[in-house]
Amino acid sequence: MSGKRISRVTTKTGDDGTTALADGNRIDKDDPRITCIGEVDELNSLLGVLIASGVSDDIAGYLRNIQHRLFDIGGELSTPGQAVLQMESVNRLEELINTYNDDLPMLREFVLPGGSMPGSLCHMARTICRRAERSIVSLSRHQYVNPVTVIYMNRLSDLMFVFARTLVLKKGGKEVYWESERLKQSA
Repeated sequence: MSGKRISRVTTKTGDDGTTALADGNRIDKDDPRITCIGEVDELNSLLGVLIASGVSDDIAGYLRNIQHRLFDIGGELSTPGQAVLQMESVNRLEELINTYNDDLPMLREFVLPGGSMPGSLCHMARTICRRAERSIVSLSRHQYVNPVTVIYMNRLSDLMFVFARTLVLKKGGKEVYWESERLKQSA
């Protein structure tokens, strides 16, 4: 493994509102690049909570792999111009989406987040993933971002939706479907 390792947690170098990128350059802590890194980190942290919530071993294994890929994305973002993530990672997400979605009942309405704790955590991960994706897309309009990273984040949010449904239905839970007030009034 290469790269810098943390030997001290408290460095005091960020007390002026800046932080260091992996290439040594210092930028403001509210720079769009740091926002992207923070949102990817937030998603990764929530995936850790999701794994700890007692999901099945197969899903836990996939989530751990995704956590590694999210660290790869963080590394890309902290080293401007770097591209680590490859299309194989996107293809793997697509395979998982197809495999798990094949076992789910067809949706006829929107699903409300909930149904079980792991399912709810997956929905939360989906929304954080979407936020991170929006920030990464915004950054990519002004600075280089690996295009595969944008695709990966889009697929990952889809997978989190499929995993949410899977986790609810595997535990005997029940999905709650959206009931539009407008449709109720016209009935």
